[in-house]
This record gives sequence, structure tokens and C-alpha cells, in this order.
Amino acid sequence: MRDLDRTEGNRELVRNFLSDVMEGHHPEKTPEYFDGDTYIQHKTGIADGLSGLGEALDALAGQGIQMIYNTIHQVLAQGNFALGVSEGTFAGKPTSYYDLWRVEDGRIAEHWDVMETIADIVSFI
Repeated sequence: MRDLDRTEGNRELVRNFLSDVMEGHHPEKTPEYFDGDTYIQHKTGIADGLSGLGEALDALAGQGIQMIYNTIHQVLAQGNFALGVSEGTFAGKPTSYYDLWRVEDGRIAEHWDVMETIADIVSFI
């Protein structure tokens, strides 16, 4: 971990990315959050680079699968790492999203995530 003095700026960068891109308020800003096509993706089946992310999202859309972020609950940050805790839907099912980003020089450089379907409370009663 580095850049402890940049914690709040990195938190704001990730919060803005979640709002602009993932919630879809300003998707045209996507390239502004990355250093060209330099981006490391740790999700199996998605290639590195902004181009790899775009291809994966296009493939999902081609299958009629939407990944929608509706609510950003919080963004935890320390130094050059920020964790977004959000929810929305994936393929029509309520889903929680936990996205961890490494930020380098004010740009998103690396990403890890966990997505989990949110159980229907009624099914437990």
C-alpha cells in the first residue's frame, strides 16, 4: 500500500467512476478513468485493458445480460486502494458488488471483484 496522502482523492475517483460509469450517469467518461489501455483485470474470462473490459461487457449485452449498479453504499479507501460496496442486478437478479481497485497516478490501474446474488428473504421464512 502506498500514497496514504492520496486516500481521499482515490476514494473520490472510485466513487465518481461508480456513479459515472457503473451506474451509467456518464458512460462517455469511461476512458478518463484509465491510463489508455493499461489496466489489469483479475476476473476470469475478462482480458486486461480497457478494451478487454469493453469486449466482455459487449459479449454480455449480446447475450441479453445486463449488469446494473443501482446503489453505491460506500467506498472504503486507504492509500492507493479503494473498495466499492454496491448493489444492483445481474441478469435480472438482485446482486451485491464488491469492487476493489488499485489506483495509480489518479487512474484506475487494477481491479478485483466479487459479485453475489442477494437471497430473497421470503425463501428463508
